[in-house]
Amino acid sequence: MSAAKGGHRLLHTMIRVRDLDRSLDFYQRLLGMTLLRRQDYPAGRFTNAFVGYGDEAAGAVVELTHNWDRAEPYDLGTGFGHLAIGVPDIHGTCDRLKAEGVSIPRPPGPMKHGTTVIAFIEDPDGYKIELIERPSR
Repeated sequence: MSAAKGGHRLLHTMIRVRDLDRSLDFYQRLLGMTLLRRQDYPAGRFTNAFVGYGDEAAGAVVELTHNWDRAEPYDLGTGFGHLAIGVPDIHGTCDRLKAEGVSIPRPPGPMKHGTTVIAFIEDPDGYKIELIERPSR
């Protein structure tokens, strides 16, 4: 029996963000995600906000964790790779994001050793997000 059939599935990926409002604007307005839920934890001095493209019951989402007392940027480390988002028009998406001031360190083009068209952008905290062109069928 596969893990999925046994009730296992990916729920979310958590990233720490320094400015929650700025991050929510990025993921909602610029990437089209929806704020699914948000909870403040005053005793722990942090907020969790979950964003995604659909109901958490059906798909994985991104958990944005904001530690209230954090003033300096996070060290992103070398272990984290990137989030990946499928988009129907990668060139149009990158043009729109560039006009909004989003960093695009790897413009749209075929992936190395392949034909899939990809690009890499960065969120307000510098996390890499791979855009993968997935034309509508």
